[in-house]
Amino acid sequence: MDIRPTENLNQTSVTEFILMGFSTDPNNQTLLFVIGLFVYLLTLGGNLTIITLIRIDQRLQTPMYFLLGNLSFVEICCISTTAPKMLWDLLSGDKKISYIGCGLQLYFFGTFGSTECVLLSAMAYDRYVAICHPLHYTILLNQKVCQCLLAASWTIGHFNSTINTAMVFSLHFCHSNKINHFFCDIPPLLRLSCSDIFIRQMVTFTISGGVMIVSFGLILLSYILIVSSVLKIHTAYGRIKAFSTCGSHLTVVSIFYGTIIYTYIRPSSAHSVEEDRLISVLYAIITPLLNPLIYSFRNKEVQGALWKFLGKSRSYSRCQF
Repeated sequence: MDIRPTENLNQTSVTEFILMGFSTDPNNQTLLFVIGLFVYLLTLGGNLTIITLIRIDQRLQTPMYFLLGNLSFVEICCISTTAPKMLWDLLSGDKKISYIGCGLQLYFFGTFGSTECVLLSAMAYDRYVAICHPLHYTILLNQKVCQCLLAASWTIGHFNSTINTAMVFSLHFCHSNKINHFFCDIPPLLRLSCSDIFIRQMVTFTISGGVMIVSFGLILLSYILIVSSVLKIHTAYGRIKAFSTCGSHLTVVSIFYGTIIYTYIRPSSAHSVEEDRLISVLYAIITPLLNPLIYSFRNKEVQGALWKFLGKSRSYSRCQF
């Protein structure tokens, strides 16, 4: 653990931070802005498309797509917490963020990230019920149960983020105010503190680690039961079909939990600034982009709903013409 002694609190406290971002080269910043803007707009478009299709197509009015629509909403919120500020920094060169603004960014990013952790475990439960108890699917995952799962996801996300934000911003910042990152996150903020961070590290490690490990454990348990059930299917086609319904979810889980655990569960002594920044790009920017592509547009039902929607749009346009 990285433990720093408490400094004299009469020193000047930090009132704002500077997000160093990816590069100080103006040419690189222009290129990064174009790429970042393209990724952000593509992420918004993809996830909004999923939400729209789920709301307008009756065939997608199922628990699975209810949870998927909420996952897309969380992805929009998550990337919108970091990307607009990052793009503004690249465009304007003004990389300052206020003390309160940094705290709010940390809180909202933590809330959406923790909510996604729990939501992915709820989606694993959906796959477990669909494969292991198909005849009781509508009973075990009725509207009330889905709403409770969603409420639990947001409650846990809020609780986890509130504790972590309070722990980090109860520290004293009196040295550099330069955050070697593109948004306010726990590891780079802990590096800036001149207080004793041991207790805060242990609390954030325990709370965040508990949410991640319990959620991931529930996902793992669901898939152990799924595999056990699928192996009892006599035909190879039946086993392949059953496993195929889980492929997209497993891919999303692997990307999301792999990057999150690597970033937050490691001890701070193992943290590298460059590694943290690269991994953060994966879970803060790339994952929200990939989720609708992996989880939805490969799905035949979603593809059918999309083509149906596009067909109606073209027909309406011809009639208007």
